[in-house]
Amino acid sequence: MTTLFRVRKSKWVYNVYLHPLSKYPGPKFAAASRLPLAWALVTGNNIRWTTHLHDVYGHVVRVAPNEISYTDGQGWKDIYGHRIGAKSSMTKHPGFYSSAVNGAHSIVTAPDDADHARGRRVFSNAFSDKALREQEPLFRKYVNLLIHKLRLKLQDDPNKPINIVNMYNFTTFDVLGDLTFGEPLQLLETSEYTPWVALIFDSIKAATIFSTLRRFPIFENLMKALLPKSLRQKRREHFEYASDRVKRRLAQDTKRPDIWTLVLRQVEGKGLSDEEMHANAAVFMIAGTETTATLLSGLTYFLLKNPSTMAKLVTEIRGAFAADEDITIEALARLEYLTACCEEALRMYPPVPAGMPRVVSSEGAIICGNFVPGGTTVYVSIFATNHSEANFKHHNSFIPERWTGDERFASDNKFAFQPFSYGPRNCIGKNMAYHEMRLILSKVLWNFNLTLFSEMDDWAHQDVFTLWQKHPLMVKLTPVRGP
Repeated sequence: MTTLFRVRKSKWVYNVYLHPLSKYPGPKFAAASRLPLAWALVTGNNIRWTTHLHDVYGHVVRVAPNEISYTDGQGWKDIYGHRIGAKSSMTKHPGFYSSAVNGAHSIVTAPDDADHARGRRVFSNAFSDKALREQEPLFRKYVNLLIHKLRLKLQDDPNKPINIVNMYNFTTFDVLGDLTFGEPLQLLETSEYTPWVALIFDSIKAATIFSTLRRFPIFENLMKALLPKSLRQKRREHFEYASDRVKRRLAQDTKRPDIWTLVLRQVEGKGLSDEEMHANAAVFMIAGTETTATLLSGLTYFLLKNPSTMAKLVTEIRGAFAADEDITIEALARLEYLTACCEEALRMYPPVPAGMPRVVSSEGAIICGNFVPGGTTVYVSIFATNHSEANFKHHNSFIPERWTGDERFASDNKFAFQPFSYGPRNCIGKNMAYHEMRLILSKVLWNFNLTLFSEMDDWAHQDVFTLWQKHPLMVKLTPVRGP
């Protein structure tokens, strides 16, 4: 034991004083060992911890012996952008991005640039503006159902608080379930989570813990030995549910404008294997649902905490449309203050708040003006970047006017704001997310006045396991017009 301690002590001293990253600022205990970062990750405290470190040490922080976090906007270009003249791009960290249960990769996890580009080409048409216009009736169908269900709840008890988080989740899962599988999940109809959707929420936290342990090799074998069979089974059940429904959808002869109709139009031989289709479907049902519902929940909360902002937005929405059926995706895209509120919510409460790790290629790279040796894990920490005083004036305040040309915020570093990531691997569903969030929020605010229950004042203080662990957001709804 004494010998082991001496070895570890020697390693800690090397990491702090002699390691190639020893010149980078950060706490010595994080430079010495990966345990502080691991603890922050598995306890859900990583976002608060990382943001605090950047507040203390600045734009660049060494958060582990071989890991650097950035809040400098230049980091988006240097880490995630096209690297002109480089021998190879920075790869996604294999401990963070793992393949699906069947061993196939999705466009989110693909480690190889060529495989990612092939998959992205296949799906680009399905997420284009043209496709979204074709799919608008499907979006409107479920958003109208959301409004109908909210009215029914008020008929039962006008004063009963409604958990708007659940209602947003029901809507986004129903929309994407129909787009991805060609069949409804019926969450809005039943006003409750199906066992499979509940399983998704349960698995996100577990997946974060497992990916954390995979990034620490000394724990990997222990993890494999101690990992409960029930957790492994949950991961497999989620994948099998998604893949079975994709098989059923692909067996249909239909021209409905969903994701797979557009994917199957691709030239034979340049598309995806069945295994890749199944892997992508499983990813879509998390990446395209929970994230949009999270943004809507955060946006609703910040609007209710800022009544004058809410009043200004409501005036814009209700003044733009004479009737509910006039609210269209195209018309909503022209509402400047609505878009500004969405942007500010993405800044304050980004659905994916942590950094998305990349590994520096073997020849090393210049990041934010300094050389970083090959093999180093690097990323831009999204929440910390968005809440950096160096990037945004009044950085902890919800002020949509910063996105409408207000001169008070002329010094804001808008490029640092990249909620959908940056470069060739940025989020392919960005346009869909904007259209969906604008449509859902506008329909709710056109039909109802909202009041926040006082117990919700600290709602945004949440743990993070890759995604926010959202609390119920209880609101009172008051109809402003009849059905």
